Amino acid sequence: MKTTVQKWGNSLAIRIPKHITKDTNVSEGSTINIMVKDGDIILHPTSGEYSLNEILNKINSENIHSEISTGDQTGGEVW
Repeated sequence: MKTTVQKWGNSLAIRIPKHITKDTNVSEGSTINIMVKDGDIILHPTSGEYSLNEILNKINSENIHSEISTGDQTGGEVW
């Protein structure tokens, strides 16, 4: 299926036809991953849910932070 790329503000946009949104469960507000593979643009709907392993795999030496202090005990906490 062909569609036309159009200007939307400072970006470019395409319209996704209704029959494709029905087949892919994409609706207004859906999150979609955009990738480039071998020169092709690939749009992939996301589920919006991540597994713990997916989240932990994103931690690396550049984005991990050190421990922080939250202050003294204020209740019945035991450390």
